[in-house]
Amino acid sequence: MSESKPVVNAPKVAKAIRVIKAAAAPAEPIRLNKRMADLGLCSRREADEWIDQGWVKVNGEIAAMGTKVTPQDRVEVDKKAQGHQANQVTILLNKPIGYVSGQAEDGHKPAVVLIASGAHWQGDSSRNRFVREQLRGLAPAGRLDIDSTGLLVLTQDGRVARQLIGEDSDMEKEYLVRVIIGNKAGPPQANVQAAFPLEKLQLLRSGLSLDGQKLKRAQVDWQNPEQLRFVLKEGKKRQIRRMCEAVGLYVTGLKRVRIGGVKLGQLPLGQWRYLGADERF
Repeated sequence: MSESKPVVNAPKVAKAIRVIKAAAAPAEPIRLNKRMADLGLCSRREADEWIDQGWVKVNGEIAAMGTKVTPQDRVEVDKKAQGHQANQVTILLNKPIGYVSGQAEDGHKPAVVLIASGAHWQGDSSRNRFVREQLRGLAPAGRLDIDSTGLLVLTQDGRVARQLIGEDSDMEKEYLVRVIIGNKAGPPQANVQAAFPLEKLQLLRSGLSLDGQKLKRAQVDWQNPEQLRFVLKEGKKRQIRRMCEAVGLYVTGLKRVRIGGVKLGQLPLGQWRYLGADERF
């Protein structure tokens, strides 16, 4: 009896060869600041500052701005940079209506002007003491609309910013949203939940698109007859308000109460506190 030959699946073999070739191909060089951010060392902006200070070496040589590296290159960071990073602060603010998250616009003040000793919450358990140097480089890690309240994170730490708003971030953000049925402000309605169709609630959870892109699946549930709870993993401009408008709801109040593992808690409106040493997003 002749020996049978193994059956060769040509498409699978060809695919395996392509995979091997791709794995063997050397990685394209990328800018040093991106490599440092990808390694979780800092943000790109911080990396540029460290490179400018001469705190970064590649293969034992002080790196110049614009240097490109591959995964095989050895990146070293001076302890001075680590010390600088250890002194950076992250601040949690309960933003009131009327303040913009970022730069001042249309006569409205940026939320960072609220970060002053007089608005520091007395219930803050952190041992940090406010000094004006903490305002240097302090920037919002995400936005909160001018007509929304609640948790806004401002940080000097590029690692925190990347965690919250980096390209690959899928950090949960939780909101309490008061609504009425209609397309404009009107009198309070006794039981919006009872009058709102279940199929439209399902649309809010999955099925809507904004700016030509399908939205990620959201958690949306009724907290009480007039208020919804949203949990999102993305943050398009005025996303919740536009989602509600798409299903015939009008938002009369919106508060962000959680980002990742950090909650707004009892922080009073218009006041701020430091992120605790034991808190993690």
